[in-house]
Amino acid sequence: MGVGQEEKGEGQEVELHERQQFDFLLTTAVERFVERLEQRNQGAANALARLRENPDSDTVRLTEFVTAVMADFLLDNPDGACFVLRAVPRRRVEPPAVGTVAEIVQAMATAVFADLLKQKALERLEQHATYSAEGF
Repeated sequence: MGVGQEEKGEGQEVELHERQQFDFLLTTAVERFVERLEQRNQGAANALARLRENPDSDTVRLTEFVTAVMADFLLDNPDGACFVLRAVPRRRVEPPAVGTVAEIVQAMATAVFADLLKQKALERLEQHATYSAEGF
């Protein structure tokens, strides 16, 4: 390695352009998911309660939504899963059951993205519910 060059190693952040792409993915997913939840549940307060109660209920369908987003953004493959996992190296995730390497990284990426999406959607829905209650 030359002067000023760093070796990419464990725990280092993703490249800036990858961070930007991941942030766009997450922002887009949150906006679409929250809009869908508010429509299906007649408002932010109901959507918030149902998301907290059961993320995979008929009116929420978090896992189904994440699976669709991963496919829409062409991340439903081992490379796409690794992209998601590289973007969130500090998030904890339960390891999936036995499977192929491809199945395991895709399951981990889906789980970690679903958890992050749920967290961000709850934050957004809390804001919307507060603004609705206050008449904004």
